Amino acid sequence: MTVDRMLLDLDLNLLVTLDALLRERNVTRAAELLGCSQPTMSTGLGRLRRYFDDELLHRVGNRYELTPLAVTLAVRTPPAIEGVRRVFDLRSEFDPAKIEREFTIVTSDYAAAVFGPLMTRRVAERAPGVRLRFQQTSPAAVDNAQDMLRSVDGILLPHGFLADVPHTDLFEDRWVCIVDRDNPTIGDTITLDQLQQAPWVVVFNRPTAFAPATQQLRMIGVEPRVEVVVDGFLQMPFMVAGTARVAMLQAHLASRLAEAAGVRVVECGFDVVPLAEAFWWHPMYRTDAAHTWLRELLVETAGELRTDVPDTFR
Repeated sequence: MTVDRMLLDLDLNLLVTLDALLRERNVTRAAELLGCSQPTMSTGLGRLRRYFDDELLHRVGNRYELTPLAVTLAVRTPPAIEGVRRVFDLRSEFDPAKIEREFTIVTSDYAAAVFGPLMTRRVAERAPGVRLRFQQTSPAAVDNAQDMLRSVDGILLPHGFLADVPHTDLFEDRWVCIVDRDNPTIGDTITLDQLQQAPWVVVFNRPTAFAPATQQLRMIGVEPRVEVVVDGFLQMPFMVAGTARVAMLQAHLASRLAEAAGVRVVECGFDVVPLAEAFWWHPMYRTDAAHTWLRELLVETAGELRTDVPDTFR
């Protein structure tokens, strides 16, 4: 068997350097990411430029942009690093208690609030060397989820936004309505007419970024009269309290916030399809032992969450 001379001359450390530079598009930030000095990172960039005979990063105004070659490398580099990691991870049986790794999970404030505490407790008990980073989602993150999945460990997102991406189903949550605690006109169930007439608090309210429940309202002919738009679910009860506004919120979250916010939880006046939360991840993690463990722990944690909210608030 012959050995590829290129592999003999290749410094694998440059692969990590390349990944950091392509992610950060900035020498200083790439150095901070890897915990090395800026001169060391600059030297690495110089070696990479000579190797590829390409600038890789070029200045446009006050920022750096990727060259066309670098754009291609940005797609290929993360799977290459993951492949190297898998090769060297095979030296011993996987033991979560012994690994040191940070997992980045992109999530809404809702999922972080109701699911995050349960998950972090399990991780602390079983893998003290693991750190979880919960990164707030945004309309842009949802719109570009396919690209984002290359640089994070996964996205907690309901069904209906992504397709053709590996995912692990976690839990369902009911949609309920919230009104001010002292609202005199709405009883235990809000009617369709009341939903149509009331001022609303909604989240995001963009064509490509919306709460699934709001979309269901429109499908039955109810166009919310939007008075307030927020960029997170945790803000919604506090925008409803003391007003005639209404909002739709996940039951897990409503049960935690209603008393503190001063709102009352009521049943919706129509059949709402439950929210189906899942963990979406890049195919490159399919055989990653640590990532497989993370996914299994997410499913286990979801089992606890499924028993943690009442069927009714009446």
